[in-house]
Amino acid sequence: MEKTIYIRMRNRVQAEPEEKVLLKDAAQIIAPEAIRPILETMMIHQLTPKDRNIVVIDVMKVIELITNKFGDLEVQTIGPAQTIIEVTFKKKGVSIPFFLLIWILLFFGSAMTIMNFHDDVSMQSVHEKIYTIITGEKDTKPLLFQIPYSIGLGLGMILFFNHVFKKRLNEEPSPLEVEMFNYQMDLDNYVIIHENKESMKRLNDND
Repeated sequence: MEKTIYIRMRNRVQAEPEEKVLLKDAAQIIAPEAIRPILETMMIHQLTPKDRNIVVIDVMKVIELITNKFGDLEVQTIGPAQTIIEVTFKKKGVSIPFFLLIWILLFFGSAMTIMNFHDDVSMQSVHEKIYTIITGEKDTKPLLFQIPYSIGLGLGMILFFNHVFKKRLNEEPSPLEVEMFNYQMDLDNYVIIHENKESMKRLNDND
């Protein structure tokens, strides 16, 4: 145990442009107390403008750096084999008129989508038939069903997305969050595989 270093690479971390990426930023470390501070402050990559916004750090590079400095210690890796460094640039603030324009487009776009869907499935006639079956009377505007239905539709969307503005209703992730997580995982896998292909191509070109 005293002669072993355990490294667990993080899946994704963020860094600022031209920042020095240290080992403690990209990985979790278990090591003897005497050398742990040295390992944590070891620089594994210097960000440059050529890196753009995504950099992939392979665990083999980390092992090489550690063994060059501590050749007598064994390095054991656990978990992911790569860490994605996402370079975060300063974002410009969104102007209020632009925000309102986006909000209006989304609001009316969603409303038109819901209305078109209800028209396609003849929801109006369904409400009329249900009203006639229950009350025995015909009404072209059965508000007794339409108003509760509209309120329930809005509440259902809130429960589905599990958010009221920025407040979460419970700790369970919403279906949208799950889909975004799956998309992010697929994107990270693509970036890693693509980076490995590019690295192999560069090595072959150098040979």
